[in-house]
Amino acid sequence: MKLSTGIIFCFLILGVSSQRWATFLKEAGQGAKDMWRAYSDMREANYKNSDKYFHARGNYDAAQRGPGGAWAAKVISDARETIPRVTDFFQHGDSGHGLEDSRADQAANKWGRSGKDPNHFRPDGLPDKY
Repeated sequence: MKLSTGIIFCFLILGVSSQRWATFLKEAGQGAKDMWRAYSDMREANYKNSDKYFHARGNYDAAQRGPGGAWAAKVISDARETIPRVTDFFQHGDSGHGLEDSRADQAANKWGRSGKDPNHFRPDGLPDKY
């Protein structure tokens, strides 16, 4: 629902032309694929201390697509970090468990979206494939 509301808002309020609208949607779709690829690579690599690198890389790749990709990266990153915090709250109470990790993940997300090199977070020994 949030995605469709955001798209409608952009279309109606910002008055985006149909061609620019189509470009934005294409970038958003490509950015979502970039985020999925980074997530899949992270799962496949299963490499200790590599999650920040994959967060930064996914956001970086998506943002390179343009405004639609950057928007998709932010929406996906925010959702990915919010859901575990809510789940954690109900499992552990207001312990703050995982909050530091979530903040570090969001910092890596923002780093990548800003166009900074995701290799800043790359752990030593991570295979070159990634």
